[in-house]
Amino acid sequence: MTRNFINAGLVLEGGGLRGVFTSGVLRRLMDEGLWFASVYGVSMGACNGANYVASQPERNRMVNTRFVNDSRYLSWRRLLRGKDLFGMQFIFQTVPREIVPFAYDSFRDSPARFWVGVTDCIEGEAVWLEKSDFADSGESVDTVFQATASLPVISAPVHYAGRIVMDGGIADPIPIRKCLQHGDAKQVLVLTQPAGFVKQPSKSMWACRWRHPDLAGMHRLLAHRHEVYNATLALIESMQARGEVFVIRPETTMGVGRICRTPKKLYDLYDHGYFMAESRMQSLRAYLES
Repeated sequence: MTRNFINAGLVLEGGGLRGVFTSGVLRRLMDEGLWFASVYGVSMGACNGANYVASQPERNRMVNTRFVNDSRYLSWRRLLRGKDLFGMQFIFQTVPREIVPFAYDSFRDSPARFWVGVTDCIEGEAVWLEKSDFADSGESVDTVFQATASLPVISAPVHYAGRIVMDGGIADPIPIRKCLQHGDAKQVLVLTQPAGFVKQPSKSMWACRWRHPDLAGMHRLLAHRHEVYNATLALIESMQARGEVFVIRPETTMGVGRICRTPKKLYDLYDHGYFMAESRMQSLRAYLES
């Protein structure tokens, strides 16, 4: 099926399982036939964006809600044994290859450009990987998305292309500046926190230093992450006031945090994203056509 791509950038925040809000938003965009020529994502935002780029409208809902009570997906016992809270091999290899298949070929062949952000934990900087850099290999696709979703303390770092990398949201929590750098005519952001949210300094720096003692670059970034996040929100709000960016965000997170094992809450937040996007659709189309 031929799709008309909009000359605009779609920017997707992370947020762990709060990202099911974004899953709902993207489902509505696909139902409306809105396909963005450029997509930017970090952490859960990148994982959501992959299914959007691959044109798999139901996959985000299934992957992000079906397995939360499966120990292969999430296990506190596994974390206490010194391993990962989330079963990364299960999530990023078994699920996409065997249980809820990911359309690797459709992802690779999509004309949309897609940037995934990861954090170089040694240099302390954002690294951006464009789809054409890694989509020819299913193994590389799996590794890149595992890397951008590997949260400090509860995950192990990932080795990729000579770097030690983790959660893309550490270095660039909301990649609006990357979108602006590329000169997209319009910018649409999907955020995962309600209006008025202010990020506080991390309370887990000690745990990060204990779990990842050699990742000095990541330690530096985490110490100032709240400042970067809040400054980015201030930039977005000033742009929004001038009509330069379109923002879709939840009215409430419905009690869903980065980690959630209550399927009803996740389904409710997914539906909130879907219907929030539906309620903003007329305004969104007007913005994109202006």
